[in-house]
Amino acid sequence: MRLYKHGGPALAAAALVAAVGATPAQAASARCSMSVPYTAGTEGYSAFRIPAVITTRSGDLLAFAEGRSDGLGDAGNIDTVVKRSTDGGCTWRPLQVVQDSGANTSGNPAPVVTASGRIVLLTTYNAGTATEAAILRGQVSAEDGRRVFVQYSDDDGRKWSAPREITATAKLPGWRWYATGPGHATRLTRGPHRGRLVVPANHSIAPPAGSADLGSEAKYYGGHDLYSDDNGRTWHIGYVDDNTDGVVNVNETTATELTDGRVYFNARDQNGTSDGTRAGAYSRDGGRTLRAPFAPQPALAGPVVEGSVLQTRGHRAPLLYSGPADPAKRAVMTLRASHDGGVTWQPVLTLSQLPASYSDLVQVDSRTVGLLYETGNAGANETITFRRVALRDLG
Repeated sequence: MRLYKHGGPALAAAALVAAVGATPAQAASARCSMSVPYTAGTEGYSAFRIPAVITTRSGDLLAFAEGRSDGLGDAGNIDTVVKRSTDGGCTWRPLQVVQDSGANTSGNPAPVVTASGRIVLLTTYNAGTATEAAILRGQVSAEDGRRVFVQYSDDDGRKWSAPREITATAKLPGWRWYATGPGHATRLTRGPHRGRLVVPANHSIAPPAGSADLGSEAKYYGGHDLYSDDNGRTWHIGYVDDNTDGVVNVNETTATELTDGRVYFNARDQNGTSDGTRAGAYSRDGGRTLRAPFAPQPALAGPVVEGSVLQTRGHRAPLLYSGPADPAKRAVMTLRASHDGGVTWQPVLTLSQLPASYSDLVQVDSRTVGLLYETGNAGANETITFRRVALRDLG
């Protein structure tokens, strides 16, 4: 039996009202600007985390998350879940469990839609008793450690194939920690690699033998991506960034295809000494290699946290970044825009001053983008909220 350890539906309504500064009646009338698909302590789960969102071929939205049964911890009984919206994110259908590995952890959903409309979903598994700290230290067996799986849906996300393990081609033998995403993956639409699926991911390596950093394994996070040229049947490791010089230490990464066909990667700088907490890099060969190593992006000020990037469509449509803007804590969810492919950034919309954490961007239609993000009144993990934003309001 799952326990309900946090608030209930009233918390969702309170978060909605507080975020828009409206009365309950006003909040109800504005429901097509904001909705709350996931609320902690409801639907059999004590918490929801790690949002990812896509638009299906039919135009529906699928909002993925981790359904956590045992509180906010990153290990334990964690399922991959999804909700569907048929009205652009105003309302959501009942929760569907996509992957349930019993008392173990199945999460970090990274979904993408192929040209045919097939939905490909990558997730990561570990034994429910295996903590990230133990995995980083190399104290967990390969069987219980981080393993990578893929699933498919050919009916717009209503039914899913059984998970198929791809760890052998997605993870190098020396890697310890591993995570797909977080956030949606990308299908390339231009150039010689058109149709390729690109999945940002991260990993950790062991400290060098004899290193004084033993016990500080979190310094050894790295970044990479996976790609598939056959709609998810086979997978290859693309670029690998294992730079441990201490300046930029990439971890959770997001990606998008720019208008000129390059792939832009934006990463969380976990323990680096560079200016700021974000770093960016580009690929000209569809994610197989990076043109240059990750470089700091100090204009994207904020705490150490996952973020999302999305190249929007349309005339002068910007490249967007979503993430908390308060450098001292996870709060103040803000959209920032770039019109030069991520070289420079400007804040364009502050969604609220409330606590906020992980997020994922999606283009809803030709005039609207959506943001699925963690937020709440007293803490960032009370709800996963969806906001609709008109592109005309983003400069």
